[in-house]
Amino acid sequence: MAFSSLFRKKTVQDILKQVAKNEADGHNALGKHLTARDLTAFGIAAIVGAGIFSTIGKASADGGPAVIFLFLFTALACSFAAFAYAEFASMVPVSGSAYTYSYVAFGELIAWIIGWALIMEYAVGNITVAISWSDYFTGLLQSGGIHLPQWIQMDYLTASNGFSEATALMQSGKSFENLSASLQAAHTAWTTAPTIGSFHFVADIPALFIIVLITALVYRGMKESRNASNLMVVVKLCIVLLVIAVGAFYVDTANWDPFAPNGVGGVLKGVSAVFFAYIGFDAISTTAEECKNPQRDLPRGMMWAIIICTLLYIAIALVLTGMVSYSELNVGDPLAFVFEKLDLKWMSGIIAVSAVIAMASVLLVFQMGQPRIWMSMSRDGLLPKKFSTVHPKFKTPSFATIVTGFVVAVPALFLNLTMVTDLCSIGTLFAFVLVCAGVLVLQDKPNIPRGKFKTPYINSKFILPIAIIAGLYYAFAFNNKATMAFINNEAQTNDATTIITSLDKSDSEKVFKYLESIDVQNKTAETSDLEHLLSQYQDDEAKYAEVVKGLPINDSLKYESGFSLFKHKIPMWIFLFVLVGLTVWAFRKNLSLIPLLGLICCLYMMAELSVWNWIYFTIWLLIGLFIYFTYSRKNSKLNDVVEG
Repeated sequence: MAFSSLFRKKTVQDILKQVAKNEADGHNALGKHLTARDLTAFGIAAIVGAGIFSTIGKASADGGPAVIFLFLFTALACSFAAFAYAEFASMVPVSGSAYTYSYVAFGELIAWIIGWALIMEYAVGNITVAISWSDYFTGLLQSGGIHLPQWIQMDYLTASNGFSEATALMQSGKSFENLSASLQAAHTAWTTAPTIGSFHFVADIPALFIIVLITALVYRGMKESRNASNLMVVVKLCIVLLVIAVGAFYVDTANWDPFAPNGVGGVLKGVSAVFFAYIGFDAISTTAEECKNPQRDLPRGMMWAIIICTLLYIAIALVLTGMVSYSELNVGDPLAFVFEKLDLKWMSGIIAVSAVIAMASVLLVFQMGQPRIWMSMSRDGLLPKKFSTVHPKFKTPSFATIVTGFVVAVPALFLNLTMVTDLCSIGTLFAFVLVCAGVLVLQDKPNIPRGKFKTPYINSKFILPIAIIAGLYYAFAFNNKATMAFINNEAQTNDATTIITSLDKSDSEKVFKYLESIDVQNKTAETSDLEHLLSQYQDDEAKYAEVVKGLPINDSLKYESGFSLFKHKIPMWIFLFVLVGLTVWAFRKNLSLIPLLGLICCLYMMAELSVWNWIYFTIWLLIGLFIYFTYSRKNSKLNDVVEG
């Protein structure tokens, strides 16, 4: 096959003809049940979940009350991407989301790559939400006096890593009682779990339970899924509004001062966590074939979902940071925490119940999206034909739904929450980048049928270069220290926990003697907990750097430098080089500003994720390319077109 066949494209006209044919003969046609209101509800169901009940706490602790600007920035970035999604959804109103759009804009190979990335996004997103649901559900059971064994409510990786870290900290003098609650739970899960040889059987059984339940509902039908989603959305919106209404009476405006205690860096630190709070609105686009009027309702559903959720997030962030100091909010369940702290335990109970409902509704939308991606890829011949099977009675992609259940359920038993959260974010952002780029590629193409919705055109030819120059001026004039440290790859001091958990017994003894020799407050007489003794200096950056410099251990344990530091900056360097290329492209081709800003914002958020996520994501894409070249390319329906 010729190299050019890798980028063979589907036309919008052919896609629309195939949809019309499916609907006429009833073969492989999905049931049409959704309106703009249902789509908005699906968007809210997907967005208002882990973000508002969990990650908002960590982001608020890092950024202070100014975290509201991070929510605005992320909402703006998602809105830019939503414009691009809405334009494509109006142009190509079929299942498949970014996969189908990329097939039209870039060709088959890129479409396969984005489809493969979306499979990871939805699968990993489902795993993430299932694990979070399990955490809230087991917490709710405990508050009711039902205590499940730790080893059946925690994933294998968390237990294994937590046991290792807890052991290292206890060897350095910390007592078990002084470990964090999460480390205590991990240590308990690992030591009490049944063993087969050296293998510890630790698995998240509640996560498995909710996946099976939701998969059965999604299999049963879109109408049933819609009704369940709408009911759950009403419940959790009522709870969120109740939290805002009650919490407003306990706001102390003194807690909003300082408004941005850690500056811009502190606000942006939570970018990936806050972005995770927004993903899911793109799942609406996978239901295009099941909409009564997709060209009108899909754009409306996406926009309304983002607007409503942004307003809720900002209100919640202001209430939380007003009720208690931002510094206390680095907890897994911030909403329940603030009301418990103010002795409003009845509200904590209501929030716990609503969190369980909220997580289930997010899982429902995600679990609904992935089978429709697989179905679209199967229709094109890129996956086996079985994946496009539609249930004759329920009118759902039945086989793909069952496979999705297995693909999500098994990893949810064993995978770590942090790892899957970041993997889900990078897969989603990659999809957003390609959808925005697709709109830019097609903006001047003739013979492309346009839908009822089109992104407003603003010429970026001069706006983007001016914005780049302004950004460079800010970086060197007002943030010079951090900018030069980034460029020069200056060594960074490790935090106390990283240093202490990397020590062996001999080094631990040396460090204790050194800390004892400089201890002017006689703290070493009170405790031998090395992490506690060293971390007390962290509040003063200069003092901490001086203490670490004097530690009688190898510099590699004290600092991160050289390539081990530079590798974490590779994603940001990629972003900067791509930004230069985009500026040239915008100047030469008069690119539309809104999708261009969507592309840049999403690529920036990808750059904020760790290099390990890029590596894991690249491995996933390489596996996908292997499947494409060994199966999908020769089975593609476009082969028939070429041969015919």
